[in-house]
Order: sequence, then structure tokens, then C-alpha cells
Amino acid sequence: MPEAVRRFILHWGDMGQQWGVNRSIAQIHALLYITEHPLPADEISEALGIARSNVSNSLKELMGYKIVRRVPVAGERRDHFTAETDVWDLARRIAAVRKAREIDPALETLAHCLSDAEGDIQVSDEQRRRLREMHAFTADMDRWYSQMQALPVRTLTRLVRLGDRIVALLGLSKS
Repeated sequence: MPEAVRRFILHWGDMGQQWGVNRSIAQIHALLYITEHPLPADEISEALGIARSNVSNSLKELMGYKIVRRVPVAGERRDHFTAETDVWDLARRIAAVRKAREIDPALETLAHCLSDAEGDIQVSDEQRRRLREMHAFTADMDRWYSQMQALPVRTLTRLVRLGDRIVALLGLSKS
């Protein structure tokens, strides 16, 4: 394995851990992303030195994110796997799963907390204010996410690249 590829896989595993993703899952994703052809689970296991059972469980998790898929390979009986390689599709799919797992339940919980707090005399005005503020912030981020998901990739790319100019235009730079 070329050094640059090995370093990428190891770094992706470390980054995955920072984002709350198991290192093995992130490394398997990196290997499939960087490899130009589909790989069977036993080759993934061998390339990364990860137990075959761990590879199987990790592949299921990655398929749940819809960033890895099983693909047929002519003349092969083994399952082969490949990763999404379009970085914008990859980011969107990961964001969709994270939203469903984290933001949606948070919004629901915050709404229940607010409702419960309104009728509870033991909850202070300041605590209610903080709950409302957290709910409003989370709802705003949820709306922003939905708006960004609806934009074409070309528009998103332009928005990201405009970032520095927008900050300068608004006079928000730290010069």
C-alpha cells in the first residue's frame, strides 16, 4: 500500500474517532473510498489488519449511512463493496443520517422539555428562557440544514467559496 494511501486511511480513522465514529468503521470507509475497485470483506480485513467479524459489522454500519454499497463483480461469488466517491453526496448522506440520529431527537426532546417546564413552578424563568433559546437555535440549524440539502451542489460550492468574501463584505473579519 502506498505511504500516502496508508496515511490517509490512518488519518481518516483518527478523524472518525473525533466525530464519534469507531476507528475501524472510518478506516474501512477510507480504504473503500480511496480504492479504485470494489473489495471483498476478506481483502478489507487483510489490508487493515481488522478482524473479519469487525469488518462485517462495520460494513453494515457504513451501508446504513448509504456511503458504502454492495456491488456485484462478474465471476465472483463473494460480496464486494465500494464507497461513494462524490464528496458532496458523501457529505449529504452523512449529514442526513446524523440529523436523523441527533438533531431530530434533540428537537423532540427540547419541545417536550419546554412543554413540561411551562407548567412546572419549580422551573425558573431563567431555565425556561435557556430551554427556549436552545430549542430556537436547534430549530434554526434544522431549517438551515433543510435549506442547504435542497440546494444543487453547484450552488453549495459557490456559497462555500464565497465565505471569505461574505465575511469581508459584512465587516466581520478579524483584521
